Amino acid sequence: MLCPKCRQPTDDADGDYICCAGEALLWRCCGCDKLSEGFALPFGSCPYCGGRLEMAAPSNVDNAGAQAGIRTAFEIELGGQAFYRRAAAQAKDPDLQSLFARFADMEAEHLETLARRYHTSAPASGLGLPLDVAAAYAGIDGRPGDAETLFRIAIALEQRAATYFEHAAAKAATGSVEHRLYRELAAEEREHVEILTTEFQQRKRGKAGLL
Repeated sequence: MLCPKCRQPTDDADGDYICCAGEALLWRCCGCDKLSEGFALPFGSCPYCGGRLEMAAPSNVDNAGAQAGIRTAFEIELGGQAFYRRAAAQAKDPDLQSLFARFADMEAEHLETLARRYHTSAPASGLGLPLDVAAAYAGIDGRPGDAETLFRIAIALEQRAATYFEHAAAKAATGSVEHRLYRELAAEEREHVEILTTEFQQRKRGKAGLL
């Protein structure tokens, strides 16, 4: 029998079983490798780049290499969330406080998404990452307290993560679990860079951003 939701074969002879009833379907973009969730997506295209989508099977992260990749992804998301919480707490501009609080919430959602996709538990976040430590890690000079520097640090952190996963994918054997996983994670980080860059440019123009 075929599952009436995802149309994949099941072992249920009576046809009453829906293999993915409580889950959103997972799609991989054939262009940028970004994963998207949902029963259907607008125009059947990748919401990030517009590329062709194919149904993706749940990722197998049982081997050590894949587990290391997921662990690194969690570390990056936890670091970003901690940075945004500290930035929100220290910002003097109420609008900036609200914006970075939303960024922290966005990272928390990303953690939950990773946990759901790769069948693990989302770690608890820390209280906050010192801004000067985040600036040094991102390689950004300047006073972390002003809005422009905070945005530059945030963008640099996400770009650093994307670059890390891109390099890791390049080192992995083509077609391996690790290769696919690192490309998926790199696509996620590139999207974060784009969101933050758009918010930064819109703020400089005095306009509302995506969030």
